Amino acid sequence: MPTIPSSLLEPVWVEFAALLPERPEFDPTHPLGCHRRRIPDRIVFEHLIDALVHGSGYERIATTACSDSTIRRRLTLWARAGIAQKVHAAALAAYDRIIGLTLSDLPADGCITKAPCGGDKAGPSPVDRRKGGLKRSVATDGHGIPLGLVSAGAHRHDSPLLAPTLVAASTQIGPHWPEQVTAHLDAGYDSKVTRRLLTNFGITGEIAHKGTPAPIQASTRWVCERTHSWMNGYGKLRRSTDRDATIIDFYLYLAATFVTVRALIREARTRYRWNTRPTTRRLK
Repeated sequence: MPTIPSSLLEPVWVEFAALLPERPEFDPTHPLGCHRRRIPDRIVFEHLIDALVHGSGYERIATTACSDSTIRRRLTLWARAGIAQKVHAAALAAYDRIIGLTLSDLPADGCITKAPCGGDKAGPSPVDRRKGGLKRSVATDGHGIPLGLVSAGAHRHDSPLLAPTLVAASTQIGPHWPEQVTAHLDAGYDSKVTRRLLTNFGITGEIAHKGTPAPIQASTRWVCERTHSWMNGYGKLRRSTDRDATIIDFYLYLAATFVTVRALIREARTRYRWNTRPTTRRLK
């Protein structure tokens, strides 16, 4: 059984492959000219998807077709090139063109997960007895489509991560950033610093007040919490074992790409018909 349905995997791979640099099957500078063939990018990509979904170490997902050292080398190369961010931007553009992003509302919130191996983005978790943890800050559109993502140590407060999250969201959206935006935030952002920041960005803030209990269902922030639950369905995000910051962000944006494509297919089912339309309503 495939890790991810082909209806999700194939469109992401097409965009991903279009961004990869062309490299010959054999290295022309090799003195003998007869060394082993280069492992195809598609095979390495499928192994990375296994790592993303299951959260396993590269030694466990390695096969006779692709070794763990090849996975690591190719992953580092692709992460430093920012390919996952570019594929995510392409997925957002496709969703906006076919369905339409709801950019007038912008919920944002943070989520703490495990990072037991330490690294550039790990920090003591305040909710897990100060064990190694990772915090990701996500800004979504009004329907929960992830726009911008930022990773940091679990000990970081949500409020200082809001500015880089908004910058990441505007970068991924590009020129389609609307003039009027309302940010929906929880009580953790209730401060003069946050309100001043939103004013500098030209964004209207709808922030919950400290000490005033209110169910999350009563606001539009719940879609961001739902997006966090979607992204926690990927094992590599629930328990990050990578130490390099660029690789961590690579997996974050790759997972956000699959969340976006899944939402695109789900919404398009009731609007359009196509020959390869999935036969099931629930894409795992």
